[in-house]
Amino acid sequence: MATDVGELIRVEGLTRVYGSRRVLDGLDLELAPGEFTALLGRSGSGKSTLLKALAGLDADVAGGGTVQVPDEVSVVFQDARLLPWQRVLPNVVLGLTGAEERGRQSLAEVGLAGRERAWPNELSGGEQQRVALARSLVREPRLLLADEPFGALDALTRLKMHRLLRRLFEQHRPAVLLVTHDVDEAIALADRVLVLDGGRIAVEKRLDATMDAAEVRAELLRALGVTGDE
Repeated sequence: MATDVGELIRVEGLTRVYGSRRVLDGLDLELAPGEFTALLGRSGSGKSTLLKALAGLDADVAGGGTVQVPDEVSVVFQDARLLPWQRVLPNVVLGLTGAEERGRQSLAEVGLAGRERAWPNELSGGEQQRVALARSLVREPRLLLADEPFGALDALTRLKMHRLLRRLFEQHRPAVLLVTHDVDEAIALADRVLVLDGGRIAVEKRLDATMDAAEVRAELLRALGVTGDE
């Protein structure tokens, strides 16, 4: 059950079963306000399942688990999920009333000022993800969930989006949970990196500027079962 907990985002004893497979197994997690957390894990480890539970998109949790989140939650997916029959600004303020000016401000923040009347198919993949970010931020979320939002972009565009997301995070300071397969992306963006394994958080690594990025990368790769030879 999802409830508004105020400042702290908390998951306790969360269990999710698909058939005979227990994807999440009594998982516990806390996310502090204004903290950027990256979630790593092997394919099928339950990363997206956890994100969907936090977003309120998966009510089929078992075992008495609880999910406590604020009311103001936004989600950014790998696919920008823009409505092709709506121009950019209506996509940004979708479902909101009287938010056009806020929508324009959000577009300016992601570098798309002046593109309010463009159609989605006129935008590049990176620009479409910028619109998706603007759509999330215009709702002033206290929790921003990002499910591999840059996975479909080319390497150069991904680097630009990394800088943009980190800048927007510093401006707005929501709690962020970024689901990613990319260890380097997690290190570049997050204050804290988690590794999901066996249905629970197996590793927690807090990052700071004094750490050796190569050593942190090697440690996280080992936690994911990747050896130096691989």
